[in-house]
Order: sequence, then structure tokens, then C-alpha cells
Amino acid sequence: MPAQSSSALLGFPPDARLLIVNNDDFGMYRDVNEAVVRSIEDGIAASCSLMTPCPAAGHAMALLRDRPELPFGIHLTLVCDLPGHSWGPLTDREKVPSLLDESGGFSTPDRIPELLARARIDELEAEFRAQIHAVLDAGLAPSHLDWHCLADGGREDVFELTATLAVEYGLAVRAWLDPARALLRARGLPVLDHDFVDSFSLDLDGKAAAYARLLRDLPPGLSEWAVHPALGGEESRTVDPHGWRVRRSDYAFLTSPQARELLRREGITVIGYDVIQRAWTTG
Repeated sequence: MPAQSSSALLGFPPDARLLIVNNDDFGMYRDVNEAVVRSIEDGIAASCSLMTPCPAAGHAMALLRDRPELPFGIHLTLVCDLPGHSWGPLTDREKVPSLLDESGGFSTPDRIPELLARARIDELEAEFRAQIHAVLDAGLAPSHLDWHCLADGGREDVFELTATLAVEYGLAVRAWLDPARALLRARGLPVLDHDFVDSFSLDLDGKAAAYARLLRDLPPGLSEWAVHPALGGEESRTVDPHGWRVRRSDYAFLTSPQARELLRREGITVIGYDVIQRAWTTG
């Protein structure tokens, strides 16, 4: 952990144990949307990230309009990871050809290296701005920018572009990998002090116990969990055959009495990206 932890930069005691619990993939489908809202209102999650190109983005934005207090960011989306379903850019396709596969949509996760090799930075900027303005034009106020399936944007120039857009729009930006964290820390911004946890990286067997162990072992400073809740109903099982079990298990833990009790007992403070945004824009 650096000499000055992000806990201190955020106005907490230096030895505070802070945890961002952010629900990713808001807008992917309705079962996800319902679980995301419940995980924040009735569980331990504190913020979420909206995928504006996805089929249920309109439903998600309606939920946000009814809940102006709910912190959310924009899950910048260039990848489509639901088999049998597709989504593509908000920008006119002829203006962003380097972001598209041969079908005219976004690439699947297994083709991310191809996407990163061909994507033009000017086309990325056009699409990122379109996704940001889809939210702003709906009268909503996001807290941060992050990416779907691309850690720190996947390329150094993509991260720098996103950080520049974050400054322009008064937002924070998620930074998980060491180079980006070091870059932002050198600018005096609060970023993660420790390695992040992506819920898709955890084994399904014994997952609740693994989450409980992570809470008990949480070090001082700022940590983050990127979680992916869904209710696990018929829609999840139909449209998301490879992911619904991960999502259902996330939802079960996030809304469990055990999770709340562990936070209380361990003295852990859960925050959302709205707290990070305030520090970025007022620091």
C-alpha cells in the first residue's frame, strides 16, 4: 500500500477498511436490472455500471429515473458476451467500422485481441461519447466510467482517452491494473490500494464462504469488488446459460444477512463510486 492510502485521500482515517462494491452489467437484461437495484437497496452493494447499448438499457434508465439517489456509472461497452444475442454501437455503424465484427455488431470476448488490434482511437472516442450522452440526454447523472470486459480499457491510449473524458464530464474512472493506478496516484487521485476482485473469477463452489473470507481478510485502504448480480430466474437461464449461476450466487450473498453482519463485525465501510467522484472533482 502507498505511503498515503486512498482512505486518507477520501477523508477517512488512514487505517480505515474501505470497500467499493459495484454492480456491473446493469442494462444487460431485466433479471440483472432487478437484482442490481435490490442488491443496492436491500443488500451491501453501493453503486452500479450501466451498459447503454444493451437490450434492457431503457428499462435500467427508467429504474434510475425513479431512484435519483442510486449511484451509477457508465459501463463503456465494445464487447457482446451473451450467446445468441447481439448488440452494437450507438454511433452510426459506418462511422465506427473498426469497432465492429463482420456481422456489424460488437465482438465476442474471445475476439477481444482482434478488437484491440484494429480499434481506431477516434472511433472509440465517438462511441464512448455516444454512450455517455445516451445517459446525459436521459437526464441522468452518472458518477464514473469503466469498461465491460476490458480491464482499464485494454490499451494504454484507451485508458488515457477515458480519463480525459472523465475530467471533461466531471466523472471518476475505474482503474484496476498497476500502470493506470500508478498514473492516477501520481496525479493525487484516490484509486485502489489493493488488487480488485471480479466475481466471475471466483469458484461457484463455496462462493459465499470465499466472500466471507475476503471480508475478514480485507486490509486497510481501498479495495474493490466488481460483482454481477441477477435474480437467476427463467430469463437468466434462457439468455445467459454460461453466466446465470455466477450472477445468482452474487445476488444471494450481496443480499444475505451474513454479508451485512460481517461488515458490521469487521468494521468495513462500503462505498460506491459517487464517493470516488466527489474526491476526483473537488480535490
